[in-house]
Amino acid sequence: MKHSLYTSVVRGLATAGLLCGAVTLFAADACCEAAKPYVGRWALTIPGGGAGWLGIEPQADGTLKGSILWGGGSVVPTAETKVENGALVVVRKHKRKKDGKDVVFTETLTAKRDGDTLALTTRTVNDEGKEVGKADFSGKKIPDLPPRPDLSKLTFGTPVRLLSGNDLTGWKVMNAKAPNCWSMADGVLSNRVKGPDGKNRHGTNIRTVAEFEDFNLKTEVRVPKGGNSGIYLRGIYEVQIAETHGRNVDSHNMGALYSRITPSVAAERPAGEWQTLDITLVDRHLTVILNGTTIIDNHPVLGCTGGAMTSDEFKPGPIYLQGDHTDVDYRNMILTPIKK
Repeated sequence: MKHSLYTSVVRGLATAGLLCGAVTLFAADACCEAAKPYVGRWALTIPGGGAGWLGIEPQADGTLKGSILWGGGSVVPTAETKVENGALVVVRKHKRKKDGKDVVFTETLTAKRDGDTLALTTRTVNDEGKEVGKADFSGKKIPDLPPRPDLSKLTFGTPVRLLSGNDLTGWKVMNAKAPNCWSMADGVLSNRVKGPDGKNRHGTNIRTVAEFEDFNLKTEVRVPKGGNSGIYLRGIYEVQIAETHGRNVDSHNMGALYSRITPSVAAERPAGEWQTLDITLVDRHLTVILNGTTIIDNHPVLGCTGGAMTSDEFKPGPIYLQGDHTDVDYRNMILTPIKK
């Protein structure tokens, strides 16, 4: 009798467990079904017109994983990502200084899909729960990546020498209100941030007047101790230029695609030495050869990087150089278009 009762209890618990598991799977499937319209990568035009990016991935347990880029900085995980009443809800948290202290702001993005576009609203509250900002903006679905291109079959156009002579012909500043710390002499383009008063200036970035599609770009660069700059490909993707010799490799090292692609190996030279870069961008795939070593090998690019001029990855764009951080020198910069 006791054995029979025990068996019945075990069977009952097992059945309950199976039912519970079935309910969980059903809920996960329902969640995934509701999330399907939002899964993927989205190019954002954030309030104020800046470039942003949103990535939504389904997880095995039915939840959603979100990553976001908001203007400048790095791609970071969202604090929360879910679908609620048919709308995508994304929460991101960020800090701002107030009276010398860090204040955490919580920003909730609510999105509804219409075809290949998102209509989004953002609402920001401070650490006291008071609304401090609200705005509407938009997003556009990023098409799936094409297959990896066969680099051996590429055909090239006529090389364009971007740095020549002793002036900045072919370049223009990107912020006329910021100090222009750039100069050209003897074929070397230099950015010097120290002003006449001995203080460092927050200078302007510069860009080529011409715009390009896919290409190969070769150049030499020199950064001082603690140096930090960047080469933006088509004004969208930043290849990091920084003094990182001897550091552990991450997605902010010399030659990385900033916050997106980590070099496979450290190949940078010490501060003050000239370094070579050979960069190929084709079909949203990136190859970077630093000082003769391939550190990024035909790697897919998932979206724009912080500081991009636009989130539209299909527009031609300029080469733009970051000049708002530290001193940096460039020379022998040659761009060769890829024929399609």
